[in-house]
Amino acid sequence: MDDQQIINLYLNRNEQAISESSAKYGRYCTRIAMNVLRNSEDSEECVNDTWMASWNSIPPQVPRILKAFFGKITRNLSLKKWEAEHAAKRGGGEVPLVLDELQECVEDQRIAGWSADGAVIKDVLNDFLKDLPEDARRLFVRRYFEMEPVKDLASDFGFSESKVKMTLLRTRKLLAERLIKEGIEV
Repeated sequence: MDDQQIINLYLNRNEQAISESSAKYGRYCTRIAMNVLRNSEDSEECVNDTWMASWNSIPPQVPRILKAFFGKITRNLSLKKWEAEHAAKRGGGEVPLVLDELQECVEDQRIAGWSADGAVIKDVLNDFLKDLPEDARRLFVRRYFEMEPVKDLASDFGFSESKVKMTLLRTRKLLAERLIKEGIEV
């Protein structure tokens, strides 16, 4: 079933929307949740919560890119769950590593909340990503949005881990330069 048909099921309040979403995007959402939580039960719970949140969001929202819509919901739910479980400590998984890496570019509070000037940062980030070469863009999104381990990225892209790390380092430096150029405090 294509994305528009799935969206139409949501808009028509047809419960088949959830099963179709799960069939088409369940593995993708589970991968995102597992990258954050490193726990299959918690990941499964977040993915199930993704379908419920989608049911409650469509309508009134109508996503332009369904995969990204589901991925964003799963990622946010997984991060909230991770934060709740690690409130008193900074433990395992990719989340602390990813946040430490991104802290080079943006203050930690902005990474977490993208608060006051979030719309500006979002626009700058989108433009920045459009300007990147395809491999660098894909690595950046998969590392910092989907929170995939460097080892997995290296395997998927056929790169060495050092090449992935270096590409990500250079991309973060370019992002920091772009943010400064746009007048965003880093």
